[in-house]
Amino acid sequence: MKLKTILVALAATACFTNAYAQAPIVIKFSHVVATDTPKGQAAARFKQLAERATNGRVKVEVYPNSQLYKDKEELEALQLGAVQMLAPSLAKFGPLGVKEFEVFDLPYAFPTKQSLYNVTEGPIGRSLLKKLETKGITGLAYWDNGFKIMSANKPLYAPADFRGLKMRIQSSKVLDAQMRALGANPQVLAFSEAYQALQTGVVDGTENPPSNMYTQKMHEVQKYATLSNHGYLGYAVIVNKKFWDGLPADIRTALEGAMRETTTYEKAIAQRDNDMALEAMKKSGRTQFITLTAQQQDAWKKVLLPVHKQMESRIGADLVNAIAKEGAK
Repeated sequence: MKLKTILVALAATACFTNAYAQAPIVIKFSHVVATDTPKGQAAARFKQLAERATNGRVKVEVYPNSQLYKDKEELEALQLGAVQMLAPSLAKFGPLGVKEFEVFDLPYAFPTKQSLYNVTEGPIGRSLLKKLETKGITGLAYWDNGFKIMSANKPLYAPADFRGLKMRIQSSKVLDAQMRALGANPQVLAFSEAYQALQTGVVDGTENPPSNMYTQKMHEVQKYATLSNHGYLGYAVIVNKKFWDGLPADIRTALEGAMRETTTYEKAIAQRDNDMALEAMKKSGRTQFITLTAQQQDAWKKVLLPVHKQMESRIGADLVNAIAKEGAK
């Protein structure tokens, strides 16, 4: 009787173990933007490709629009293992202690997309991702959202037009210095709070790529926007290092392939979506868009380029100079 009981127990344990082994590995992918932005669409594409590449052994759950965590909370959640994957804007790593990432916030640092890709896809980009490992984070890829425009409820033609304006920014010392150089008062706010702050007058304006401005309906509460293309907004796709290192090797390889394919897709749609968003906002008639003359653009650069020198002690002079060298190619 005892032997029969033991055999039944062993069989039950085997069934439980087998069922457990077959349960999919869940990756919670949290982000703060809308599903129809370049990042939102790329997250959905990664889910599709990852699940297909692993034959369902991995299940990716995507949580957009700050459903789980806001800007300030998401990195801590990743480090604690509450979520496994994020794609935060590059500015988010400065407050985490990896200040070198703030080099991407420098105004007019990247004159072309190619100069940007020379950095993100080259040794500089790889070395920056490597620095995240001491924070329990593995960097997988850089995603793109293009160049930013300035918006406010007054026309912004010259640096003097910013004087006294309360401008919403991400938490970044570089962006803080940028707004102060223009004479504005920078206000750090979570992305999810930006629309309401603009609507109620808590802040007067902000900066965003057109796709973010449009999908968050900011054009409905901003009378003017200047096509300044003064700064860049990109993301790093990151995972919890302990989780990533603990994956079976074949699963990790399959996910890396899915991420490479997704990144190619994301870069292809980023510019298209920003162009479409800009056209949609123009057609709405809610916001008047200002195109700067070459002379006006030079006036902006004259005020903002000194921020590079100012930030050398924070970011590192060698890195700032290396980025400048890539931009000059």
